[in-house]
Amino acid sequence: MPEFIYTAKTKQGAKKKGNIESVNKEVATASLRRQGLINIKVKKKPIEFTIGGDPKVTEKDISIFFRQLSTMINAGLPLVQCFELLEKGTDHKSLLKLFANIREKLESGSPFGETLREFPDDFDRLTCSLVEAGEKGGILDTILLRICEYKEKSLTLKAKVKSAMVYPSSIMVIAFIVTSILMIFVVPIFAEMFSGFGAELPAPTKIVMNISDAFVQFWYLVLFGPMALVYAVKAFYKTPTGRYQLDRLLLNLPAIGDVLRKGAVARFTRTFSTLSAAGVPILEAMDTVAETSGNVIIEQAVINAKESISQGQSLSQPLEESGVFPIMVTQMIGIGEETGAMEEMLAKIADFYEEEVDTAVDNMTALMEPAIMAFLGVVIGGLVIAMYLPIFMMASVV
Repeated sequence: MPEFIYTAKTKQGAKKKGNIESVNKEVATASLRRQGLINIKVKKKPIEFTIGGDPKVTEKDISIFFRQLSTMINAGLPLVQCFELLEKGTDHKSLLKLFANIREKLESGSPFGETLREFPDDFDRLTCSLVEAGEKGGILDTILLRICEYKEKSLTLKAKVKSAMVYPSSIMVIAFIVTSILMIFVVPIFAEMFSGFGAELPAPTKIVMNISDAFVQFWYLVLFGPMALVYAVKAFYKTPTGRYQLDRLLLNLPAIGDVLRKGAVARFTRTFSTLSAAGVPILEAMDTVAETSGNVIIEQAVINAKESISQGQSLSQPLEESGVFPIMVTQMIGIGEETGAMEEMLAKIADFYEEEVDTAVDNMTALMEPAIMAFLGVVIGGLVIAMYLPIFMMASVV
């Protein structure tokens, strides 16, 4: 369904703007007017294109698609007819191609869940497992809505964790750029000015000038070194050993590790709850949960738990022994197992830890802001003081 950008005013005169999905501009305007808005201006949101020229299918696109499909299935429309209507209702080239391919597979007799597995770039293993469970249980429309809710919460959680990582990274990058500019362009001017000083320069000034000489002489390392380091870390992370070591390191980092751990627990419990509610067998659910955990340490803990379950043990015990999950989580899972309310207990844990991610992000920002400011003050202030020390010495001699 097309998306529109609107600007309007409330009856109290407050400005309001945002996005709205609708069949066309007129329907969007009428919908906004029913919300009590006035001075409404609506325009179609431009489609974002990738380098190849076709718009990319995003998680949000898939979520909207499932919500529309659920509504049509609930109205009693056959799957093939649903996709014919979806094709007519979109101008998104990649989505149109995807809908056409799925429709062709369905027309040839392929089950819906099995068809989705043929498009791994657009539908992950979790989605396919849930759709297959919905088909078998005759509750496909309900399952599609559950997938929408899961994806929306997952995207929100991912955005929170990403924002927690972006802030310190961007500050450190800016600090490196500023320091490099000072070392390559500013300090050499002072060095030339001090060349005829005629006295012993202070030790801090000598150290800064030597570092500046290294920056000027090896400027290509300063420029390309960070890029090479990022590439090397990415390449290392793709290896089994590298991924294990880096994932463990990230979980144990101060402040950031707390955010990542709580985010991983929220993702684990939300995914597990969604699969359990859909009636997916627990051993099959454990495979999917492990694959979608996003962290190899969590993944290994889940795999070990699956082996224990297959041998007749409880789920909470191996999770607690892994040392990855907080005690509260394993205790609540244990209570869910004993009471037979595992699905509800997992959903409550997910809700709690999604809120905890918000708190952890705020705490991390509060902790890192003074630390980053102190670091920048020491680096930049140290450079300034080192360069001005000889000038102070000259003033004292005069």
